[in-house]
Amino acid sequence: MPWPRYLLHFVVIAFITWALTQMEIASPGSLKMHILLSETDRFGTSEFSPVEIIQAIILAVCGLIMVWVARHCPTQRPVAISFAGMASVFLIRELDYFFDHLIADNLWQVLIVIIGSLVIVYTVRNTRRLQVALARIWPSPGLTLLFAGAVILFAFVRFVGHEPLWMSILGDDYQRIIKLAVEEFIELIGYFLWMIGTIEYAFQARALAMAEPQPAARRRRDKRRHDAEGQF
Repeated sequence: MPWPRYLLHFVVIAFITWALTQMEIASPGSLKMHILLSETDRFGTSEFSPVEIIQAIILAVCGLIMVWVARHCPTQRPVAISFAGMASVFLIRELDYFFDHLIADNLWQVLIVIIGSLVIVYTVRNTRRLQVALARIWPSPGLTLLFAGAVILFAFVRFVGHEPLWMSILGDDYQRIIKLAVEEFIELIGYFLWMIGTIEYAFQARALAMAEPQPAARRRRDKRRHDAEGQF
């Protein structure tokens, strides 16, 4: 039954959101939505914010789960590899500030181009397998939630977090931290949906893999392994 998992998703998201809001209320500025690292820093950064750190953790977890699916659910491998690649690209984008300042300027852009190109090439070369994998698992609550998260991240937040919008709304009272706070919290809920979608997709892919007949070679390998273990 998936209902206990959905209840757990709700509790976890509610708790994390409550903790973040209470942290800021109890100690104003603790979310570090807009900090200046030097006197010459004009724009500031929110990269050290707990909100952005949680976003990066979510992306890393989603990527690892998709790698697990690709390894243990062969029929869903094309879908899982594509989403794992996307999670890697988003993770690098979220960590762009650290790549620029700690390793090399614009390194994150090079990494995104490389990984993005590999994902595109893999998807194009395995289009047929990708279609078969989607047909086997659809309808999928997990993929639906992944799509909903993508709509928030790629469409909604890009328009709502647009700086000229907030400059127009707030007028002379405009402060960049307001725009950043709204943008980052909207992104966070998008990533929360991605995490739930990834988890639910993994459960569905695992159930599908267990229900499908195993290839003869895999059955023979498992039998030999079982017989070898039985000797001791």
